[in-house]
Amino acid sequence: MASSSGSPRVDAESDFMRARRHQVLSALAARLRNEREDVVQSMSFDEVVEALGRRAENYLGTKVIPLDAIVGSVDKVRDFDRRFRPTSARSRQRWERLARASRTGEVIPPIEVYQIGDYYFVRDGHHRVSVARSLGIDQIEAKVTAIETFLAPVGIAARGDLERKFWRRLMLQRVPFTGAARAAVAVDDPFDYGIIAETVEAWAARTMHAEGAYMDKETMAKRWYAEEFQPVVKMIEEAGVRGEDERPAAAYLRVAGERYRLIREHEWNAEVLAAVKRKGRRRR
Repeated sequence: MASSSGSPRVDAESDFMRARRHQVLSALAARLRNEREDVVQSMSFDEVVEALGRRAENYLGTKVIPLDAIVGSVDKVRDFDRRFRPTSARSRQRWERLARASRTGEVIPPIEVYQIGDYYFVRDGHHRVSVARSLGIDQIEAKVTAIETFLAPVGIAARGDLERKFWRRLMLQRVPFTGAARAAVAVDDPFDYGIIAETVEAWAARTMHAEGAYMDKETMAKRWYAEEFQPVVKMIEEAGVRGEDERPAAAYLRVAGERYRLIREHEWNAEVLAAVKRKGRRRR
C-alpha cells in the first residue's frame, strides 16, 4: 500500500503525481532503449479481436482478477500506458477523487472487462484500475465477459504482434490446417501467410484438374501438407538448402520460388534442388 500523510486529499494528489512521473520516466526509458511504442502502450481490444477473430462471447459474472493481467482497453488506449498509468493530466480530478475514495475505504463498484485467454481489457473502470495499481493493490473485482477467438490468444506481448496473427488467421480460414500441419506452417513474415494460402490453393487447382475430382478445403489442407509440404521439406533438408534458423515453411516458400524462377515448373526432383543450392552458393 502507498504511504499515508494522514490527509486523503494530499495523499491522492501525491498518488497522481507519482503515477504520472513513473509513466513519463518509463516512456523516456523505452525511447532511449529504442523500444517500439507499442511495447509500453495499452493494447486495443478491437485490434486484438480483429487479429485473432471473434467466435463467441460468454458472460462469466463477477470475479476477482489479477491487475497484472489487465493489458488493454476497449476505448481508452491513448489515455493509459500498459501498466495503466495516466498519460496526461486531463482526468486528474476524477483520478484523485477515486484515489481519495479508495484511501478512505469507500465501496468501489466492480470494473467491467473482456477476457481473451489470460488477458483482460477494460470496458469500464479505467481510472479504478489505474488508482488500484498506483496504490499497490494486486487484485480487483470485475464483471467478466469471456471472448472466444479463432486463434489462440498467445504471443501478443505487443500490438506489433497482432499483424502476424491477423494474416495467420486469414490464411487458416482459407486453408484450415489442423494438428501438426497447423504448427508446421508458422512463419515470421506476416505476408508469407498470404503466399502459403495462394500456394496451397494453386496446388489444389492443379491436382483437381489432373484428377478430375473436387476436393473441399479440409481435404485440400490435409493432402497438400502430406503430399507436397512434408516430402519437399524433407528433400530440402537432405539437400542442405535450409538456413540454420529458417523455419520449415519459410524454407519451402523460398526454395519453391527459386525453383519456379529456374525452370518454370511445379515439379520437385534432386536436380532442381541441386540447381537451387548452386544458385545460393553464387549469391554468397
